[in-house]
Amino acid sequence: MAPRQRQRLLLVGNGMAGMRTIDEILARDRGRFEIEVIGAEPHPNYNRILLSSVLAGEREIDDIVLHSREWYQSNDIKLTLGEAVVKLDAGAKAVTTASGRVTSYDKLVLATGSRPVVPPVAGLDLPGVCAFRNIADLELMREASRRGGRAVVVGGGLLGLEAAFGLMKRGMTVTVLHLMQSLMERQLDEAAGLLLQRDLERRGITVLTKAQTEAIIGDTRAGAVQLADGRELAADLVVFAVGVRPNIDLARDAGLDVNRGIIVNDVMATSEPDIFAVGECIEHHGQTFGLVGPLWEQARICALVLCGGIPEPYVAPVPHTSLKVTGVDVFSAGVLEARDDGDEELTLRDAGSGQYKKLVVRDGRLAGAILYGEIGDGPWFVELIQSKRDIAPLRDSLIFGRALAMAA
Repeated sequence: MAPRQRQRLLLVGNGMAGMRTIDEILARDRGRFEIEVIGAEPHPNYNRILLSSVLAGEREIDDIVLHSREWYQSNDIKLTLGEAVVKLDAGAKAVTTASGRVTSYDKLVLATGSRPVVPPVAGLDLPGVCAFRNIADLELMREASRRGGRAVVVGGGLLGLEAAFGLMKRGMTVTVLHLMQSLMERQLDEAAGLLLQRDLERRGITVLTKAQTEAIIGDTRAGAVQLADGRELAADLVVFAVGVRPNIDLARDAGLDVNRGIIVNDVMATSEPDIFAVGECIEHHGQTFGLVGPLWEQARICALVLCGGIPEPYVAPVPHTSLKVTGVDVFSAGVLEARDDGDEELTLRDAGSGQYKKLVVRDGRLAGAILYGEIGDGPWFVELIQSKRDIAPLRDSLIFGRALAMAA
C-alpha cells in the first residue's frame, strides 16, 4: 500500500496559541501534515506571559522558551524565524514573506496575535521609548535599567503594573500614569483599584491617575513626559502598556471577514475555505481575547477539526484574571458592578488585613467576583459563575468563601 500523502499545514505566527494548536495536532495525528511555521520574531516560541518575571529578574529568557529550535527539528517541522508574512493569496493558497519567498499550503492557521496600542503623541520614535510586548522590548528595558534613573510607565492595567514592578525591582524610580480614575478598571472596581494604588505607593511606585500623556520630550533620547495639564515628569525610560488590538492586517488585505478581529465561527474557521485562526487575532461572536485561558480551548477545537474530528462548538469561558504585584494578590471574574435593580452586591472589607471581596449576584446566581488580598476561592467562584448554579442555599455565607459556605 502506498504511504498516505500528507497535506501541507502552514502556521503563520509562532506564538502561544498557534503552537498550542500544533501540539494538539501532533498529539492526535502526528503523521497527518507536513508542517511549516513562520514567525516574525527571531526567537522560538516562548511564554509571553512570563516576560514580566524575566524583567523582574525572577527568570531568564531561556527559562520561558516553550519550544526550542531543537524541538521543531525533532518533530520534523520546518521553522522560519524573523520573517514576517506580508501577503496572503487565499485563491492561490499561498503566502509571501517580507523577503519575497512564496509558500503554499493546503490548510492555513493564522495566529498573528495582537499589537500594542500606543497613543499618537509626539516623541514616540525617540530612543528610550518602547512598548512591553516582546523580547526586543524586554531587552531594551533591561538595558535601560542597568543605568538606573527614572522610568515612566503609561498604563495602569495588568501589563503596565507588571512592567512597573519589574523596573522597580531593577532599581529604577518608577511612576505609573493612568488615564482612568482607578487602576485596572477592566478587572477591578474602584474600591479595589484604590486599595491597589495605596499598596503600590507604599512599596515605592508613584501612581498618577486621570493623567493624560501629551508628548515625550527629548533631543537625542527621551528625557521627560509631558502631561495634558502641563506637568512634566523626568524620564530616562518611557514604557507604553495601554492595551493591545488584534493584528488583522494580513487577513483584511486578503479579503477575509474581519471586524475588531479576524471573524471565526464555532470551530475556528474563517470566511475562507481551509483557513483557520486562533488566539488574540480572532473575534468570535463579537468577543476578542486578551487572556491566555480561552486560547487553549480554541487551539484544541481547531486541531480537532484539522484532524477530521467534529468538536463541540466553542464557548468562550467566563473571563477571569489574577495578578500578583509587589506581594499583593488580585483576582476578578465576570461582572464587576451591579447593572440593574435586580442585581445585588455582597461586599466584605477587612482594613486590618487589607482584604476586600465583592460578589455580584444576578437572578439568584453568581455573576461576578472581585478578590483582593486573599484569592484562594477564585477558581470556585469561577465555577459557580460558569455553571449558573442557584446560590440561594449559600447566599448568607458565600462571601466568606468555599469552606464556610459549603459547611453552612
